[in-house]
Amino acid sequence: MFIQENENGLIYMRSDVIGAKHAFTTRFGGVSGGAFSSLNLGSNRGDEPENVRENYRRVCALFGVGENDACVTNQVHKADVRTVTAADKHACLGPTPYEADGIVTGEKGLPLFCFTADCVPVLLWDKKGRAAGAVHCGWRSSVSDILKNALDAMAALGAEAGDICAAIGPAIGRCCFETDDDVPEAVTAWLRGDTDGLFDRRADGKTMVDLRLANARRLVSLNVPAENIDISAECTFCSHDKYWSHRYTRGVRGSQASIIML
Repeated sequence: MFIQENENGLIYMRSDVIGAKHAFTTRFGGVSGGAFSSLNLGSNRGDEPENVRENYRRVCALFGVGENDACVTNQVHKADVRTVTAADKHACLGPTPYEADGIVTGEKGLPLFCFTADCVPVLLWDKKGRAAGAVHCGWRSSVSDILKNALDAMAALGAEAGDICAAIGPAIGRCCFETDDDVPEAVTAWLRGDTDGLFDRRADGKTMVDLRLANARRLVSLNVPAENIDISAECTFCSHDKYWSHRYTRGVRGSQASIIML
């Protein structure tokens, strides 16, 4: 179950299946103005840098670290997953020297950030504390099997699929994710035809796709227990006043973050 929290004015969501400190941020609790009001964590969207830095400072404070003490994804809609350590800490507003839509770690006290504004964020946590991950599951990275890559990277750190819990955060829902045929065809191939309940075919030839449920189904096929998977019911497009939605704003928007720390 997803639960809304408010700490020092920051409103965020968390899932009761994840035992580590984590957060799915909303638009609320930052200092940005205008189209970026108020908690924008996107450093390349056109927001004032000093506002973005303060937003990071506030979010990082939830985890007891400074704004330069986290690791972040560098998202290119591919399936690369990087195992990060303290050596990969990201200087706030600085360049990220790697491309990875997913990051995992076995280090304690190291927050992992991934960013979304309609795509599916997945936070992974090993119940035995051996590994955690933050994964950006856009449809392209999803069908390229980024979740398998993330679980493989966590396995290299000692985690077992049966001990992994997954929180699938707020994202565009089947109600609003309108696609051409390329998306359902790719999802069908990725899930080997296990697509019951994932698609609504419309008379105009478009298909509405449930990408959150598709990722949950892939996790189960990778031996993550179904009872360890929590799926947010919130659609970022429908709830565009609470979450950043790329489609609703037609690209003029900030970014939210999904964060986990062992």
